[in-house]
Amino acid sequence: MNPLISVIIPTYNRPGALCELLECLYRQTYNHLEVIIINDNGENIDFVSQLYPELNIVVIHLIENAKHVVARNEGIRRASGDYILLCDDDDLLVPTHVETMLERIADVDLVYSDAEIVEYETVGKTRIPVNRSLFAYDSDREAMRSFSTFVASGCLYHKNIHHQIGMFDEEVYHYWDWDFYLRVSENHAVKRVPIAGTLYSFAASGDNLSGSLSDMEPFLKLLSEKHDLGPLPTKNFFLLLEEPEILKRKAESKVVWDGEPTISRWANIS
Repeated sequence: MNPLISVIIPTYNRPGALCELLECLYRQTYNHLEVIIINDNGENIDFVSQLYPELNIVVIHLIENAKHVVARNEGIRRASGDYILLCDDDDLLVPTHVETMLERIADVDLVYSDAEIVEYETVGKTRIPVNRSLFAYDSDREAMRSFSTFVASGCLYHKNIHHQIGMFDEEVYHYWDWDFYLRVSENHAVKRVPIAGTLYSFAASGDNLSGSLSDMEPFLKLLSEKHDLGPLPTKNFFLLLEEPEILKRKAESKVVWDGEPTISRWANIS
């Protein structure tokens, strides 16, 4: 029997984007999925199970707004799959993504893909892509200690990793994904897949890739102390990508997205 993959999706008041992600999961060429959506005390989303009855959807309602790291941990605890696939509620996956990742994880413990960073404008109930750029960098653990290019959305790993290293660290919050990569890669095999299978949503008005630098700095300090990383830069994310050491890490990748918007069933509801 094909292994069950539990897809973990924390969400908070983004029904349109969430339904586009569910549309992407419905279109996957590999469909033995358990879709666990953790509603972080936002508006009711129970309707998604009726909207996508083909998907095995489990909705968990948190009784308070605990934020995304806590939500992910709650989803992991409820997961019954052999593998975990992470995805933010506003990111998307190309139709072959899950199948590709499952093929590539055969000899390692965790795989993550390259991505395209996509900026959208919303027309009606659908996000229309207006800008796209490739995010593909060599995966070198030592270099990743200075600047992480690990894309958590779309990554696939063995669930039992959590039995060995514990859950996502809620203390480092903004850098939970960087922390997770460093903890996993310390004693487990990690592989980058040079295919841009994840579409990472970027909002120009809210810079969800860097956030407020002053807000993030304490968490960066915590991360550095935890892993003995030394001083870490707090520049804007896109400025950091122009640093010479980061530019050296740019890599070739296969672009597979056709550039078309993902029109969900929710978009067709009047």
